Amino acid sequence: MALRVFGLNIVKNNRNLLQNACKSRAPMPCYMAAAPFATDVTVQAAPAAVQKQRVSKAMRAYLKRATEHDEFMKTQHLEFQIGKRHLANMMGADAETFTQEDIDEAISYLFPSGLYDQKARPAMKSPEVVFPARKAAEFDETGRPFHSMFYTGKPNFFQLLHDIVEETNKLADLEERMLRRGNKPDENQKLEIAGFQLLPKDQLELLLVESIADIEYSNFTNSMDRLIASPYAYKSKAFIERYMKPLMDQSKQLEVPKPRIDEEGRQYITTYECLRKTARADVTVRLPGTGKISINGKDISYFEDENCREQLLFPLQFSELLGKVDVEANVEGGGPSGQAGAIRWGIAMSLRSFVDQEMIESMRLAGLLTRDYRRRERKKFGQEGARRKYTWKKR
Repeated sequence: MALRVFGLNIVKNNRNLLQNACKSRAPMPCYMAAAPFATDVTVQAAPAAVQKQRVSKAMRAYLKRATEHDEFMKTQHLEFQIGKRHLANMMGADAETFTQEDIDEAISYLFPSGLYDQKARPAMKSPEVVFPARKAAEFDETGRPFHSMFYTGKPNFFQLLHDIVEETNKLADLEERMLRRGNKPDENQKLEIAGFQLLPKDQLELLLVESIADIEYSNFTNSMDRLIASPYAYKSKAFIERYMKPLMDQSKQLEVPKPRIDEEGRQYITTYECLRKTARADVTVRLPGTGKISINGKDISYFEDENCREQLLFPLQFSELLGKVDVEANVEGGGPSGQAGAIRWGIAMSLRSFVDQEMIESMRLAGLLTRDYRRRERKKFGQEGARRKYTWKKR
């Protein structure tokens, strides 16, 4: 027994000597530590400089482009926030609660445009909407993929399916706990999806920045249907609404009145309460006609300014009915510009009864059917005018 203990002590001492020698003497090869008596093996990672040298040229170029794109988006987002704050200040609103709808209304108020092309109109939207989405870098500098589902081929799509299953399992667990307690779901908080539908395939692909097959989109819809069918689906309302869209356009379409027949057998339509600034007008358009224009019993020379005449004739030129209809207008109040704007809007609204639906949509896009509610802005206290400030003098 004593000989056995003595032998074990010798083995331990030899092992300690070998390990200390390997640590203290750097030139000595460290494979000695892997002797039969060793119990631990230390593996050191390659230095960062060595790892960076293994990055391919294509990967470095991709990382460079991704970094430049991120910096560009940061700059654009900062400029968008500055522009939104300026618009909010001009409209006298809170910049923190200024929404995209408020931005569009402010631009249409401050920068009215009669341009037909939608792209030619002034607009300001979030950089995420203006610039197409791009996938972020999928690898780090050592070639390792960031996404846990990278090797599925469509990581964003399968991550979405994973999230849907997680939400479904959470609601199933909640339902089971409530049943054990004898509780029922709150009927007042029931999820209402009437008038909404799941995102179509093309919009889902834009959201995921990935192309998916029909069978994969079917899997998405089936998973979402199971989630929505849960009696506690209102608990995941925020998640579900991200992948829903309105079933139909919520914009209201004005009903086009049908023209009447006068004593001469001609069709006519009258538009009342045509407003612009302080001007009020009633406009009657008759078809067929010879292009006669009557304003308070006078012809178009009622307006001496050339711009007012052009404003008056623009709806007729746009709808290609100039010289084919007769216009009668009675206007009062306001100045020449206000009266011309009121008659122009009345003519455009009356012409809807004599053109097809496609032309009506073109007129709407051109801004002819939009009533101009702008007014003269009042002078502010402590300022020289509505927005003009007094000259500041340092001394």
